[in-house]
Formats: sequence, C-alpha cells, structure tokens
Amino acid sequence: MRILIFRHGDPNYEIDGLTDKGKVEAELLAKQIKSYGIDEAYVSPLGRARATADYSLKELGVEAEVLDWLQEFPAYFDANKADPETRGAYKNELKVGSDGTYEKRIVWDMMPSYFAEHPEVFGAKAWRDSEVAKASNILEIYDHVIECFDEFLKKQGYERNENVYKVNGGNEKVLAFFCHFGITCVLLSRLWNVSPFIPMQFLAMAPTSLTEIVTEEREKGIAIFRTLRIGDITHLTVGNEEPSFSARFCERFENENERH
Repeated sequence: MRILIFRHGDPNYEIDGLTDKGKVEAELLAKQIKSYGIDEAYVSPLGRARATADYSLKELGVEAEVLDWLQEFPAYFDANKADPETRGAYKNELKVGSDGTYEKRIVWDMMPSYFAEHPEVFGAKAWRDSEVAKASNILEIYDHVIECFDEFLKKQGYERNENVYKVNGGNEKVLAFFCHFGITCVLLSRLWNVSPFIPMQFLAMAPTSLTEIVTEEREKGIAIFRTLRIGDITHLTVGNEEPSFSARFCERFENENERH
C-alpha cells in the first residue's frame, strides 16, 4: 500500500485559500495526478488543502473523503505557562496581545539555540516530558491524531503493534492525502517512531510537493512504512515553476527578504 501526501499550494492564510501562485502550483500538480494511479483520496477540512485537491480531483473524476484529523496540526505553545528559558524557544515569534499576555503560537519552528541546549525534544519518548510540551497542548492533540491515523491504517489492514504493524490484510492500493506540512510531520513521526520535532525542525516540504510512503513486508505478517521520497516537486520543475518559499526560513541571516 502506498500513501501519497500532497501539501497544499502556496497559501493565503487570511482567506484560508490559495495565492495566485498557489493556484498555478495546484494546476501543475493536477496535470501529473493521473500518473500516480490513485485509488482513494482524502483531504483536510481546511480551505487551502481542499482548494488544492479540487484541481486534481476534477482530473481524476473522484471525490475525496474529508478527514478532520488531516487538518493542519493545531497544537499551540503558551508562553504564559513557560519559564523564561522555555519562552526562548520561540523568542523571535512571540507576540503580546492587547491584554498584556503572550499570544499562543504554533508549537513547531523553535529556535536552534534552544534545541541545541535541549536535546530531549528530539528523544523518541523524552519529548513528551519536555518543558515545551508542558507549556503547550501538543500531547493531547498529538495522541488524538495518531490514534485516528492508526485506526485509519487498521481499516486498511495494517494494525499498530508496538513499533511495527501487524498485517491483517495487506493491499496494493494507492491512497492520496491532501493536507499540510505540520500534520505530515506528525504522521511521519508516528511511522518512523521518532519525536515529531525531528521532522518539524529538519524537513521542509514546498507547497504542492509530494511525500510518498510505502508498506514493506519483509517478514510475513509484519509491516513497516518506508518513505520513498519527501517533498518531491517534479511537477513544478516540468512546468518551469519555481517552488514557493513557504515553510522555509532564511538561508543566510543577512537575507532580509527571507523569513527569519
């Protein structure tokens, strides 16, 4: 079984839709979509993912099932609950609201200076007891998402069993997810058995890029999921379209036109 995860196109977050560039990216993806042999499609409930999927679904002539847990990973860090050192994990992006308290912010994209001194955030289990986790709602939401993901895989014939999957009825279907960067990192962390902060901090997936995962059953009845490619933008290259910079930060600190 293959899972194809497509990130949405370049986003306009204000309207939860796509920019003009994002629409071009989604159109280019749709031109290649039939080559993937997709059997079933699933989509996030958020507008930018659904708008991206629409182009491809029209080409395929199918409808996608909306899965609420495929929405962008909604875990937030609450600096008001953190000590000064932990607040430093997000120092460049903390904002103070009109009431004088810190506004909540997404829990990933922490500063390298923080995780350099706090390797526990990358521990397979230690991250759950980290100060960042304690000052956020990540555990509750992460556990809900992976529970839903595991239940989804079980219905497909792959039942979670410790760090592997018991094959109750293997298949060769191709399943497409149209969703988001953050939730993709969470799903990968579950399949890889690692802290979600590892893919969140060290991967970047351009808008409309493809991440491909396939089952591998080297031993009868025992499967793992291998990642064949991450953030593939071949459809953009073929269409002579430069990938969006979304989800990335400045390559050099002096690059003031790039996000810091």
